[in-house]
Amino acid sequence: MRMDWPGLCVLLVALAGCAGTPGDGPGGDLRERATASDQSDSERRARVRLELASAYFAQGQTDTALDELKLSIAANPNLSDAYNLRGLIYASLGDDALAEDSFRRALQIDPRDGGTMHNYGWYLCQRQKFALAQAQFQAALAQPQYRDAARTHLARGICLTRVGDWVQAEAALMRSYELDPANPGTALNLSEVLLRRGELTRARFYVGRVNAQPATTNAQSLWLAARIEHRMGNVRGANDLGEQMRSRFPKAPEVSLFDRGRFDE
Repeated sequence: MRMDWPGLCVLLVALAGCAGTPGDGPGGDLRERATASDQSDSERRARVRLELASAYFAQGQTDTALDELKLSIAANPNLSDAYNLRGLIYASLGDDALAEDSFRRALQIDPRDGGTMHNYGWYLCQRQKFALAQAQFQAALAQPQYRDAARTHLARGICLTRVGDWVQAEAALMRSYELDPANPGTALNLSEVLLRRGELTRARFYVGRVNAQPATTNAQSLWLAARIEHRMGNVRGANDLGEQMRSRFPKAPEVSLFDRGRFDE
């Protein structure tokens, strides 16, 4: 049973970050912080349109988002972030040709954009192109200025579970957890991998951290905890978790699995 945390945010849209401008410091290699005054009118228009496109996409208004993106690209055809977002939108629409073209064009413009590499990697993973996905994740993590390593290790770990590489999946998820221990999705996926590997005490620990907080507890996390207790021979503990799941999330599909005793699925 694959445990992808509901609402897992593995997509990155980098809408900020402009190259610095040469400064007058010693050696001539110092750079000042880029500000709005460093942008041309067309660049500013492109950024504004891109931000609108991102907001519309977040609200599920894909057609309007694409219209804004067209205006952004028309104002500045060399804005890699616009193609990155374009790739995400077309991927969500199932248009693989345009999604692939968008991610590749973004990387042609900015070959060191870790955010696009991450998004492209997740897109490839969703299309079961696992080796290519891993290459993109690794490339993102290799970027010196990349700031979303925890998210990319998480995505990489989930992708590795889909080919049954539990050892490497554990390593990736463990690294993600080290970087961001507060993320319940990481703890849940790590616990699932540890269960698969027979590391039951460790699996219990990580899912227990999720279920210790009402805000992060859900049917998936309770069901995973019940499966771990059942595997450990703690029938009472498994039943208690199952009843808690039934009480709090009566319509969840995991309740049906519990009722049928399908602990090994």
